[in-house]
Amino acid sequence: MSGAQPAPGRVRRAAAPLYAAGFTTAFGAHAIAANLGGYTRGRHDSLLVLGLLLALYDGAEVVLKPVFGALADRIGPRPVLLGGLAAFAVFSAVFAVAGDPALVGVARFGQGAAASAFSPAAGTLVARLNPRARQGRAFGGYGMYKSLGYAAGPLLGGALVIAGGLRLVFAVLAVLAAAVAGWARQTVLDLARRLSGREFLAPAGCLAAATAALAAGVGFLPVRGAAAGLGPVATGAAVSLLAAAAALAQPLAGRARDAGRLADSRGMAAGLALAAAGLAAAALLPGLAGLLPAALLAGAGIGIATPLGFAALAASAPSGRLGQTMGAAEVGRELGDAGGPLLVAAVASAATLSGGLLALAGLLAVAGTAISRAGPPRQPPPAVHASDAPGPATGQGR
Repeated sequence: MSGAQPAPGRVRRAAAPLYAAGFTTAFGAHAIAANLGGYTRGRHDSLLVLGLLLALYDGAEVVLKPVFGALADRIGPRPVLLGGLAAFAVFSAVFAVAGDPALVGVARFGQGAAASAFSPAAGTLVARLNPRARQGRAFGGYGMYKSLGYAAGPLLGGALVIAGGLRLVFAVLAVLAAAVAGWARQTVLDLARRLSGREFLAPAGCLAAATAALAAGVGFLPVRGAAAGLGPVATGAAVSLLAAAAALAQPLAGRARDAGRLADSRGMAAGLALAAAGLAAAALLPGLAGLLPAALLAGAGIGIATPLGFAALAASAPSGRLGQTMGAAEVGRELGDAGGPLLVAAVASAATLSGGLLALAGLLAVAGTAISRAGPPRQPPPAVHASDAPGPATGQGR
């Protein structure tokens, strides 16, 4: 039985809670992020504050995701996944009860720390449930459900803010993430070694660049729209369009990769080029004429690059170290998530918001060129074990 794979029906049933958890966490991240602009008003220094608030969530993830990835390898990913969701609910509930706007940064940092447990654990489970030949499709489907959360977050978050302010958004997140548990602490081993290999650097760099584009789009496309006189519903719809384009592109890119029609390095480079074009459109074209193509191009590019990056990482991970590899990879991803808004905000403070968006677009173009020149990553020989498939008889079961 060493080469046995779970039945398709069992795989779908086991994947459903992972997709639902991904939706919940993504919805929470963007429901708050897309509405943080209400705390800043038009000045360059307020844009820098906005960039810091957007980056705070991801700063926690930079530090803690490799920790929880290693912990998932040691005790199994399911308890790490559930603990992260439980802590996310706790931090959301604390802000919902306290209601002090000055605590929004603390709540966001706590949510980011909790999400640090969720992401590497969920990525490990998705990879374990699927053979290598289907991992592109699996991560495409998982990314699609997360992107649906990203798409719903700005619109529903804006409606909740209108109805009851940020306290209501956090209260809804606490209910959605409902779970009771938590812990946190494990030393990261072998992180430096994992960050040094080409098979790690190319997909991790792709994920970092794509996430930087996503974070900057969610945070600053509404600012560009507001400057053109658009209301919160219109700017929220633009962000939702970005996320919807990513949701549609991810499963298509995953299937093309699994069918051999799209090589990892070429696809990642093309995705980053599209995302760069989207940010450039937002910077150079006024009003809806820039906002809509920016959302479509950036979303499509992010949706192409993301599942290919994850699948390439999963394919090259050493046996028994998938959780640690995913956690280490998320460091680069969250550095992009934090660094993208900070770069845009810093350039905007010194010059203009258009200049900040163009600076990030230039970095994406450089990253895509470097990935395409690096060529395909090395892959270890396939090794599939029965213990990799979670089930009731293993430590990964319910």
